[in-house]
Amino acid sequence: MKLQLLQERGDNMPTIFFYGPELEKDKRKELISAFTKKASELTGIEEAAFVVYLRNTDPGHVGVGGVLLEDRK
Repeated sequence: MKLQLLQERGDNMPTIFFYGPELEKDKRKELISAFTKKASELTGIEEAAFVVYLRNTDPGHVGVGGVLLEDRK
């Protein structure tokens, strides 16, 4: 789907959120590129329409199975 068509229809831009560990800049760039390419391929929406957010997540602020991630180590 063309970016202009999305904007004309008032559709929200497709957005991807990734919560994970802090990554070096080259890894962040690679991850954003990979997410964007695959999402575009699967949806048929052009890559330019996608917004990708990478959020650093500290293990002390994440719980899995009722337990802090940092305590599961």
